[in-house]
Amino acid sequence: MPSVNNPALATGSAATPLPAAGTLGQQLAARVAERIQRGGLSAGARLPSVREGARLHGVSPSTVVAAYDQLQAQGLVEARRQRGFFVRESPAATRSAAAAVARPAVGLAAPVDATALIRGMFHRNTDASGPGMGTLPEAWLDQALLDRALRQTLGRPARRGVASANASAGATANTSAGDALRYGDPAGDASLRRAMAQRLGGELGITAQASQLVTTIGATHALDLVARTLLQPGDAVLVDEPGWAVEFARLTQMGMRLLPVPRGTDGPDLAVMAALLAAHRPRLYVTVSVLHNPTGQSLSLAAAHQILKLAEAHGLTIVEDDTYGWLAPAHAPRLSALDGLQRTIYITGFSKILAPAWRVGLLAAAPALAERLIDSKLLGTLTTPALLERAVAWCLDNGLLRRHAERVVQLLDAARLRVVRLAQANGCRFVAPPQGLFGWVDTGVDTEPLAARLAAQGWLVAPGRLFLAEPRPTTLMRLNFASAQDARFWQAFDSVRQALGGQPVR
Repeated sequence: MPSVNNPALATGSAATPLPAAGTLGQQLAARVAERIQRGGLSAGARLPSVREGARLHGVSPSTVVAAYDQLQAQGLVEARRQRGFFVRESPAATRSAAAAVARPAVGLAAPVDATALIRGMFHRNTDASGPGMGTLPEAWLDQALLDRALRQTLGRPARRGVASANASAGATANTSAGDALRYGDPAGDASLRRAMAQRLGGELGITAQASQLVTTIGATHALDLVARTLLQPGDAVLVDEPGWAVEFARLTQMGMRLLPVPRGTDGPDLAVMAALLAAHRPRLYVTVSVLHNPTGQSLSLAAAHQILKLAEAHGLTIVEDDTYGWLAPAHAPRLSALDGLQRTIYITGFSKILAPAWRVGLLAAAPALAERLIDSKLLGTLTTPALLERAVAWCLDNGLLRRHAERVVQLLDAARLRVVRLAQANGCRFVAPPQGLFGWVDTGVDTEPLAARLAAQGWLVAPGRLFLAEPRPTTLMRLNFASAQDARFWQAFDSVRQALGGQPVR
C-alpha cells in the first residue's frame, strides 16, 4: 500500500511522519490538518488540485477527494466553485469574531438532567459542533439526497443524475393522491418494511418477515411502545450503566424500577446480571449492543451467548436498541440475529444517519408480539407518516443510504482520530477504547460543575451523571467525536477544567 508520507503540500516543507492507523484518505487528511494547525498552510492558501495531489503523494485521485472531504467536514478547508480547495481562516485568527457570531450571546441552561440536555440540543443558539450533541453535524448530512427522496416519493421529476426507483421491488411506488388522503397501514408503510426485512436478513443476519416489522416515529417511540406493551408500574427493568439518560428518565416516569448492570468493554457484567435476575425477576433488559451509548463499545460474541442463556433461564425479554447500527460493521454480533427474535425485540431508526428531523424508526419482533405492538401503536398514534417512510425505502432500495453511511463512517473515523488527540492533550483519559460516535472520558474533575460553566459560555456538554441510573458525582463525560473537533471548545474546556482543580497538562 502506498504511503502519504511523501513531499509536503504546496509549501514544500518536510512533513512529520504519521501513524499507520486509518485509511490513506484519513492519513492524508490528518497530515494536511496538522500543517494547517501549525501554520504551515496559511488562511487562503490553495491546496493542490485533486490530480496534482494524487501525483505528489503517490495515491489515487479518489484518496485525495476523500481527504479533502474530511478536511471540509472539520472546517479546515473550503471548496470554491470552479477554483479548487482553499484553507479557511484559522481558529486563532477568527477567535474574536467567532465569540461574537458563532458563540451564543447568552449561556445555555446547565444540562442537569435528561430533559435539560435535550432542551439544550434544541436551543436556537446551540453551536452545531457542541460536544454534548447526540447527532451528526449538519455538514455531514446529505440534504440533496433527502430532497431527491421526497421528490421521488411525491411522484415529481427527480433532478438530473438521480437514479430511478426500483419498480421491480415494488418498494418505492410514488404516493398517489388517494394515499395522501387516507390513513396509512397500522403496521407502517409496506415498502419500508419490505426493504428493511431484506437488510436485516441480508446484512445483519436477523431473519424476519415484513409482517414482523412495525414502523414507529423514531427509535425512541419504538422503545416507548415496547415498554407500554410489556410492562406495568412497579416492574423491574435491567439497564446498562452507563446508559442512555432519556431511557432512564422515561422508564422511571412510567413507574418502573431500574436495575443497573455495569457495562464493560465486552458487554454487561454477567455476574451482576445473574444476581439481579435471581433476586428481582425483571421483565425486560434494555441494551445498546452495538456502539453503546455512551461508551462506544460493542458486545463480544461470547458475552452475547451468555446473555441469551440467562434470558432463557429467567424468562427475560431483551430489547436491542441498534440506533447506531448504520455506523457499525454489519458483522458486529446482534442478539436478535443469534436469538432469531424469540426472546429479543430489535429496534433501529434513521434519524441518526439521515437527519434528526426524519423521525422514522422500526422494530422487529416475533409475530404474535408484533401484533400486540401494532395495537399499542394504534392507541398512541394511529399510524405513522407514510411519506417519510417511503422516502427512506427509496433510499434503501437504490443503495443510496448505504453509500451515504459509508461516507459518514469515513468522516467519523477521521474525526475520532483528531478528537482523541485533542482530548488527551487536554487532560482526558479514555475509559474505553474509542469507537463509534461517542467517547467515554475521564476528565479528572467533577463534570457536573464543568458542564454548568461550559454551558454558561455556550458549550453544551454531556456530564457523566446523566448516564447513570442512580445519578451521582463523577469525573466522566461523553464526547461526540463528530462534533467535538472545534479547538475553541478545547481551549474553553482546558480553562474551566483547571479552574476546577484539574492538573495543567502543558
